[in-house]
Amino acid sequence: MAPQSSNSQMDGGRLMRAVMALSGGMDSTGLLLKLLADGYKVSCISYDYGQKHKIELERAEANIAYLAKNGYEVEHNLADLSSVMSMFHSALTSEDFDIPEGHYEEAQMKDTVVPNRNAIFASILYGYALSVAIREDSNVVIALGVHSGDHAIYPDCRPEFYSALGDAFAIGNWDNERVSFSLPYINGDKEVILREALVACGTLGLDFDTVFANTNTSYNPDEKGRSSGTSGADVERILAFHAIGRADPVEYIAPWDTVLAGALKAKLRFQVMKENATERPFTGEFDKHFQDGKYNCADCGRTLFDSTSKFDSGCGWPSFSAESNDSKIQQVEDRSHGMRRIEVRCSECDSHLGHLFHEASGPRYCINSICLEFEEGSE
Repeated sequence: MAPQSSNSQMDGGRLMRAVMALSGGMDSTGLLLKLLADGYKVSCISYDYGQKHKIELERAEANIAYLAKNGYEVEHNLADLSSVMSMFHSALTSEDFDIPEGHYEEAQMKDTVVPNRNAIFASILYGYALSVAIREDSNVVIALGVHSGDHAIYPDCRPEFYSALGDAFAIGNWDNERVSFSLPYINGDKEVILREALVACGTLGLDFDTVFANTNTSYNPDEKGRSSGTSGADVERILAFHAIGRADPVEYIAPWDTVLAGALKAKLRFQVMKENATERPFTGEFDKHFQDGKYNCADCGRTLFDSTSKFDSGCGWPSFSAESNDSKIQQVEDRSHGMRRIEVRCSECDSHLGHLFHEASGPRYCINSICLEFEEGSE
């Protein structure tokens, strides 16, 4: 057992104890800082489950070493589950399909779900926490870094899941009153985690950038361990650092300004195509774009328009007089904002595209640039 850290405190005569899963990612690292700043003695378990982004385990070890160098001894264990969990169907563990790219809440991000992963991890944590509680005659908190941003894609990150899991574990174990779950970020997001980490680093006398340079959030880093900036987890992380006004200290394959622009574009695309938002007029890439080629759906790739039907209407968004053959764009009545309009949506992926107006000069498809990808070439 590692020695007690200098900031550990007592609660009712007992040492404040916590165990947690340390993935080597941003969320769990932020949680570790919070626990140490709050005075807990912490034991961590990292999991090798056959993940493609195994660089995260090296980053976890690097931060454990950094903490030790600064006087904070944290017990760190590695559980090898690769022989079992590498058989599970997930883009994170299987070479059969690629890591999806885009906004974190897009449907394709479900490919990154590893079936029953958090139940397996939590079961091991519970057994370990109960063992610590008995061995040290203490109460132990199982702290987890799950947050609201995870809920849409990962059902095993929802509070209902951990409530039910905690009840099941309590039924199946003696001395269960010694162990409890703590989900401090369950109603927060990555921005909240970073802001609390800044405070914790100040309390602990640690360098924020050093700590978070020693993390990995990317599901598809390159062979040098550099983050792609394109996976859903990357995008969410980049946006969180942007929200707190800091550049991410982790190394990306492209400069910070480039990956930030990509993340902001992914966010806007999700808002427009999946949440029916509208990009600001005269800001879109294709408003004044008049090259020969096709305009395809940015989500599914279906051809929607071609350059022969594009014209400058002066409205501030790309305008087309007709849709391409076989595009079969859906038309839906839209009564939002006190108006009666015709909304147009992709028939392949049901993404919002814009609106159709019937004017004296003929039809005008008013389309958000962010919904389109241009394919150069004459028709």
